[in-house]
Amino acid sequence: MRDAVQQFFAVKAKIAAAERDAGAVTLVAVSKTFDAADIGPVIEAGQRVFGENRVQEAQGKWPALKEDFADIELHLIGPLQSNKAKEAVALFDVIETVDRDKIAAELAREIARQGRALKLYVQVNTGSEPQKAGIEPRDAVAFVARCRDVHGLAIEGLMCIPPADENPGPHFALLEKLGREAGVAKLSMGMSGDYETAIAFGATSVRVGSAIFGSR
Repeated sequence: MRDAVQQFFAVKAKIAAAERDAGAVTLVAVSKTFDAADIGPVIEAGQRVFGENRVQEAQGKWPALKEDFADIELHLIGPLQSNKAKEAVALFDVIETVDRDKIAAELAREIARQGRALKLYVQVNTGSEPQKAGIEPRDAVAFVARCRDVHGLAIEGLMCIPPADENPGPHFALLEKLGREAGVAKLSMGMSGDYETAIAFGATSVRVGSAIFGSR
């Protein structure tokens, strides 16, 4: 996977050029659909933060990798079903897709039961797309407050996936505004095609897959 390593360094260089302060933006390397043999060289090259879409797929490859590299931080960036909350809390370090009270309650129970300190993000459906997960923008600030006050969750940030056929800039600007109103410090926004734009709008982490690993 020499190409993946080269692309990884190219992405890191573009992030460094785009960010306002050195080291301010975290690269989440999206490794969904790629196996341990594909991911290993990128880990060896120094990457330690990875994103996966599905709990079951991640369970098949990451426990062994995390044994070998104890400082890996694994993000769940795909929709979470309530019946997978137990497994998600056990495996992931960051869950970026909290978007309804049922999930918030399940996560609160599992975090308490397992004694894990996860970082949590609320996913906002900035385009109000019916087929896409995420809380409606008009409900986001109140939902963050409810996660904190009712469910006892420490919400660290917001995440969004803009509509594929729209200019992402306004969506990133909306998430940044909601983040300020909700009092969160982190914004997960931007993917392979628009992460430099996201950084300009205040992203603190970007989720980049195909620009590193190639098409799936």
